[in-house]
Amino acid sequence: MYAVFMQLCENRNVTPYQVAKETGISNSTFVRWRRGSYEPRISTLQKLADYFGVPVERFKEAPPAPAPSDEPTASELMEYLEMLRSRSECRMLFSLAKDATEADVRRAVAVIEALRREEGRE
Repeated sequence: MYAVFMQLCENRNVTPYQVAKETGISNSTFVRWRRGSYEPRISTLQKLADYFGVPVERFKEAPPAPAPSDEPTASELMEYLEMLRSRSECRMLFSLAKDATEADVRRAVAVIEALRREEGRE
């Protein structure tokens, strides 16, 4: 439920503190709710539902899944770093690619993929 509340806050660009001030719900209520030591009463949920303009049932729904990110994870970054550290050919490719245009990189990737298919590695 708290994740749904936070999603609603993000959508409306408000903080729990602002919601507390505008609804009369104490800020400590939100802190305890976030920590899992408090389950809001239906009257509290109704105040929040009214504030956000959603039905009370919205707080009982599963929060929306976060959008997938194109950003590499920390483990992927560590893997790339290790590859650059241990393989001189990867360093050479990276060195050449860092000043290349996006079109240049796409063409280079297409060439490498074609070579791999030719060798039966894909």
